[in-house]
Formats: sequence, C-alpha cells, structure tokens
Amino acid sequence: MAHGRGAAVSAADFGLTGPRGPVFDGVGFTAGAGSLIAVTGPSGSGRTCLLLALTGRMKAGSGRAEVAGHPLPKRLAAVRRITALGPVPGVNDLDPALTVTEQLRERVLLQRRFGGPLRGLLRPRRERAAASRERLQTALDTAGLDLDALPRGGRTAVRDLGRLEELRLSMALALLGEPGLVAVDDVDLKLSEAERAAAWELLRTVADGGTTVLAVCSEPPPEGAVVVRTGAARPGGAQTGPDGSAPAAEAHEDADDADDAEKDEKDEKEGAEDALAEASRA
Repeated sequence: MAHGRGAAVSAADFGLTGPRGPVFDGVGFTAGAGSLIAVTGPSGSGRTCLLLALTGRMKAGSGRAEVAGHPLPKRLAAVRRITALGPVPGVNDLDPALTVTEQLRERVLLQRRFGGPLRGLLRPRRERAAASRERLQTALDTAGLDLDALPRGGRTAVRDLGRLEELRLSMALALLGEPGLVAVDDVDLKLSEAERAAAWELLRTVADGGTTVLAVCSEPPPEGAVVVRTGAARPGGAQTGPDGSAPAAEAHEDADDADDAEKDEKDEKEGAEDALAEASRA
C-alpha cells in the first residue's frame, strides 16, 4: 500500500439522534492521513454508530465531520467510495459456509467488476488477472494472512477460523479496494492479551502503509493512536478533548456486571438499527 493514500478525518460537535434519543453526541477530533484512530467508550455509547457515520453508512444529524475533505453528512456517497469496512458484526459478516479461498475469490471478482472505472474492463483479460493477483497478494501481506499456515490452507472453512484469523481475513478483503480509510468494530473483543497485541500490530501496519484505520475497541492501545471517547463524563460536558485525543492510560469505565454489559451492548445494536432505519428515510 502506497503512503499518502490515507484519508484525513476530523469532527466537531458531531452527533446522531435516533428515535430513542441521542445515540452519540459532542464528538470532536482531528486525525491526519494514515492515522490509527481508536474509538472507545462504555457499551451502549454509540461507538458502532459513530464508525458507520464516519464511513458514510449512517447519516449524522448534528455538528460536522470531514473525511478526505468530503463533508458529512452532505457527501455520504463520496465517503463510502473511499472507505471500506473491516469486520463489523451484523453489517458485513463473513460467510461461514465458504472457504477462505472462496471468500477471497468472491471479493476479487466483485472488485474487478465493480471496484474500478468501466474502461478497466477493456484491458486484456490476462492483464486484468495479473493486476488482481498482485492486489490480492498485497492485501494478504498487509493483513498478515498466510494461507499456508491455516489448518487446511486456503480450503479452511471460514467458520473454523480463530478470532484473530477472522480479523486478518476481513482486513484483507477490505484492503482489496485500496481504500483511504478502513473501519473495524470490536477489534479487541474475545481476544487474549497476546492476540490483542497482535491485532493492534496489524492495524498499525495498515496505518503505517498509508491507510487510515478507525477501530472501535473496549480499551485503546497504550500508544500510537488518536483516542476518541464516546459517552464518557468529561469536564464541561465535552465528549472528547479539543483534538479528540486523550491519554491512553486514563482510567476507562468498564461494566461492573456482565449482564449489564450485555444489555448495554444489545441497546447499542438496537440503537444502530433504529438510526439506520431513520437514515434510510432521510
């Protein structure tokens, strides 16, 4: 991935209100191209909705934001064209019935047919195939997905992948389109400490390659990320600092009870669905 492809992202008093009230509000930050942006906050504080809003998949209703100079929510389609979703549960889940090779082949074919200008279809078939193979190999290398290391190689079923391998596959699929920004939800969910470190190392590699990364997490990495907090009680009512960042070592509010956390997560997902429905009517 070439340096300089990343999309700069900024927001000021950015917010979204659904049928049940505010989903997230008061979000403000600035991140340059090729940044690693960690979105964190209590369960149910609108982290997933913020991710969808900043990638043009959901229409925010207050404040402003820009992605690669495109204002939101005015230019949703333009932002969607230059962004891609990594794993976002309930939005772009991998197909468990496919093998890893089949999942990759499907995305390559879709990318070849719909991911570029129509004049690209006029290129000789051999030339197009070679370009697709090169793009695929670059995506796999960047995501750190070694097909030969999987239990059955490329024939390994998606359902048999571990959580970290799923992340690598989803990132490879997203990177095939050479986006300016890749968004990832629940990046550290159900990962061991070692796997969590490996996941952040993967995302740093993508960002170091020039692609901006927006990652929702329960706990941000200790360094190297622009940290954006949703729903946190901060002095003066501000949701984030003036540039959206906060010390990664600052105490993070966790759920005191597993049942409460599960209920909050369910409420957030329902809020996202409500907001998506509202956006579709806008």
